[in-house]
Amino acid sequence: MKEYRKFRKINQAEKKEKRHLALAFLVCAAMLFTGGCTSENVPEETEDDTAKLTVVGFSEVGAESDWRVANTESMKATFTEANGYELLFDDAKQKQENQIAAIRNFILQEVDYIVVAPVVEDGWEGVLQEAKDADIPVIVVDRMVKADEDLFAAWVGSDFYEEGQKATAWLENYLKEQGRVHERIDILHVQGTEGSSAQIGRTKSLMEAVESHGSWRLLGSVQGEFTQAKTYEVVRDALDKGSIPDVIYCENDNSMLGALQALDEKKISHGVDGRVIVISFDASKPGLEECKAGRINLDVECNPDHGPRVEAIIEQIEAGKTPEKYCYVEETCFRPEELTQEFIDSRKY
Repeated sequence: MKEYRKFRKINQAEKKEKRHLALAFLVCAAMLFTGGCTSENVPEETEDDTAKLTVVGFSEVGAESDWRVANTESMKATFTEANGYELLFDDAKQKQENQIAAIRNFILQEVDYIVVAPVVEDGWEGVLQEAKDADIPVIVVDRMVKADEDLFAAWVGSDFYEEGQKATAWLENYLKEQGRVHERIDILHVQGTEGSSAQIGRTKSLMEAVESHGSWRLLGSVQGEFTQAKTYEVVRDALDKGSIPDVIYCENDNSMLGALQALDEKKISHGVDGRVIVISFDASKPGLEECKAGRINLDVECNPDHGPRVEAIIEQIEAGKTPEKYCYVEETCFRPEELTQEFIDSRKY
């Protein structure tokens, strides 16, 4: 491992030197078109501050939700020049092909580390192998990838299946408290982006709970795509069909906001004193505000502050250590009676 680290340190130094020379070439080329390249405008061959920086290429899913925006901000706040980094950021706009192209671009730029928050789990083997061949460690955040573990250095994120189990266990206890154990419970399931880890884990937990509770019935699963606008459309259409669910299980807060919009439009009460029980995931500030107000019944935490966690993994690798392959974030659940405005205001996201 020490020999590998020594080789990597040399490799990183060579990469930074190449970037420095490339910058000098570009500056000189520009000067040729604006008055010539002289000794006065050629970058001095002194110690370059940028050569000291650790270059991190980050491919983000997009900006489809408040959670995603908070995740992006966490990365940007962590990987700053003041902290010794240069961050190359790419917004994939919810398309895997954009992410693959971004990773290949990072490889061409010879970054030191690649960080990716994958849109979906499948389809990563090829490009991750390319990164490994280029001796660039890849750190996966939030959603997982279905790929050989040797192709990425570490993964950090939430246990989405466990999040779903927390939600369904809460629902079971809540119905017991209401004396509705044997009552038929109709559930409308609002899924997130199909094939994403959050959708897979939270969906699996719900399906297992429905199968194990004879009185629970799934009215249907609709695609909310983790967005408020799409969820509003699909929930509105479901309500137009005449069936009012007892429970709406939304796979993130933005979807929950869309579901509330549709329920309010139809004048269907919801939350603590309402007809429809609403469960959500993320525990973003907008979600917690709705929960505190009693407009939803439960918000399961999904912490997006991954920047410091990724930095800790990079520091381990730089120190010649092998990080844990999977790093799960500890999370909790929030109910209306437990929340205060002071607590919500103290949250970063």
